Amino acid sequence: MEWQGWFTLSLCGAVLATLVFTRIGPHLIMIGALMIISVTGILESGDVLSGFSNSGLITVAGMFVVAAGMHASGAIDLLVNILLGRPKTSRAALNRMFWPVAFLSSFLNNTPVVATMIPAIYSWSRKIGVSPSKLMIPLSYTAILGGTVTLIGTSTNLIVNGQYQMLTGEAGFSLFSITPVGLPVVIAGFLFMWLFFPKLLPERKQGEVFSNLREFTLEVSIDPNGPLVGKTVEQAGLRHLQRVYLVEIERNGTTLAVASPDEILRGGDRLVFAGDTDAISDLLRINGVIPSSDEGQQVQTFAERHPERRLVEAVVSPHCSAIGYAIREARFRARYGAAVLAVARNGERIKGNLGNIILQPGDTLLLEARPAFVTRQRYNKDFLLINDLNTEAPRHDRAFIAWAILLGIVTLASFEVITMLNAALIGACLMIVTGCCSASQAEKSLDLTVILTIAASFALGVALEKTGVAKYLAGGIVEFSGGMPWLLLILTYLAVSLLTEVITNNAAALLMLPIVLEITAKADLNNIPFVLAIMMAASASFATPLGYQTNMMVYGPGEYRFIDFLKVGVPMNIVAGIVTITVLLIGWPLTK
Repeated sequence: MEWQGWFTLSLCGAVLATLVFTRIGPHLIMIGALMIISVTGILESGDVLSGFSNSGLITVAGMFVVAAGMHASGAIDLLVNILLGRPKTSRAALNRMFWPVAFLSSFLNNTPVVATMIPAIYSWSRKIGVSPSKLMIPLSYTAILGGTVTLIGTSTNLIVNGQYQMLTGEAGFSLFSITPVGLPVVIAGFLFMWLFFPKLLPERKQGEVFSNLREFTLEVSIDPNGPLVGKTVEQAGLRHLQRVYLVEIERNGTTLAVASPDEILRGGDRLVFAGDTDAISDLLRINGVIPSSDEGQQVQTFAERHPERRLVEAVVSPHCSAIGYAIREARFRARYGAAVLAVARNGERIKGNLGNIILQPGDTLLLEARPAFVTRQRYNKDFLLINDLNTEAPRHDRAFIAWAILLGIVTLASFEVITMLNAALIGACLMIVTGCCSASQAEKSLDLTVILTIAASFALGVALEKTGVAKYLAGGIVEFSGGMPWLLLILTYLAVSLLTEVITNNAAALLMLPIVLEITAKADLNNIPFVLAIMMAASASFATPLGYQTNMMVYGPGEYRFIDFLKVGVPMNIVAGIVTITVLLIGWPLTK
């Protein structure tokens, strides 16, 4: 192996270490690797940029828009309302929820499916008297399992197929090529959840984390005859209080949301604070601050709706740039244009000094934000929105049209009348033209960070293959396995599964695919079961809330602790792995 190979191998190691040990966005890391590969001349420009024109990537983008149309038209809600019903037990509720969610996730990206289902399942669980903690992890796991049933169920399957076509020149996989493997895993996963999850999952019925606004909001007024009139918030000493945080100012019936430190105070202004409500006595000790004159309004401020304000519940994602910083230190208000009203961790609101709370992945935040925040963050990787009190109303009259479009493109692709690429593009176009989603909603659905990560990862995969690194590593693995095909298959699954728990599933799959293709070529094996093993292992990520985005989305609403995922997720990983390997060994010949 020449210097280009060793350099590429070192670069892969650096990429993996950076993904695991830093908070730098995966898209930035992969773009950086792409730049290094290009500048050093390891690949020609055509190979460096090949990922941006890959059919798998464009198919992913098209399916994002199709999913947006299903979400915006209320088509998913239509299915939920018809099929969920009123079961009496948690097992019956799991059975009712599992099949429609699995079906939807088979044909739509599972992230928007889970985002849409969280508030619906939460509300439904309270109606039927089942704790949300019994259903939220199953919701995420069901979406993950459903994504393994078809080629379009998750972006990972699509991009693995795209790179497979590029590296081998083969036709690739059809829509249901993975179904003989994915379907048994889905059934096994359901049976395991149905039998054991009601006992293994916690029973937490405290209600919504932020259901009682009285617990964390307090309100005072500015004395019209006091010394604070005419001073700015900063000058009045109200900006950097130790135990409470100024959220907004209500003046003459209007609300100044996310109040600026330069805002000039006027007599009679109502000041709403968030934080430790025991600090009300400290506030009233400030000369010029008096109790709110209308006690009836003391805790009603946040129940009212104002056009320039909305309350948003959001989960801090592993990629949030504010992780590891205190809220005040991170300059949260300036950075995101939103004020933190409360923070919940492990299902309980954190009391004390709000500004000094150090943010961690999985924290649930109650935010006071302007509408622009929701627009910016809905598809942003800093936060996963789980409840927006002022979301745009679905176009319910387009729900049946959206279903017709989805079923139409799936049928055409299934019978290979058109390719998956064309099916995704046609479906995306029809969703916009028929009004199932607006052009702006379609634009927002295109997750740029995911698209950039995928496109740049292709370059690293091509470099592994063309510099001989894949061949070198494949030789080592073949030698370690003693040439036993079944052991090679197990090692492939385990390697991808472990990588997926620490880096993104897309990156794990794209890094392993060229290595696995070299393994099968060197050992003269049938590469199809090995590629299917990569698809399954990259998607079956259950063990931690950080392993898959949908796990993180249900972390807060289910009031879970990290141990809850380990308790049920590790067995689920084992069940999925055993079933996958068994089906592949039985259903596909490993040798040519």
